[in-house]
Amino acid sequence: MQNVHIQQYNGYLVQPTTHRLPDGSFSSNLLLERIGSPQGEGHFSFFSLDYHESEEDALQHSARWGRNWVDTRG
Repeated sequence: MQNVHIQQYNGYLVQPTTHRLPDGSFSSNLLLERIGSPQGEGHFSFFSLDYHESEEDALQHSARWGRNWVDTRG
């Protein structure tokens, strides 16, 4: 399955994801991958960055958070 939310940003693939919680809210998650890095290196996973009422809000939060991480640490 293709994730249409994957973005290229300053040398990284930014892949926001969510998962639905029992209360109906959505957890913001993120996978960052440095483009061109060797297998097993340059991959960063973040889970439960924040919680949102809508899946779209959770995805947007994850993508924004990832771009900020790249800008400040990448």
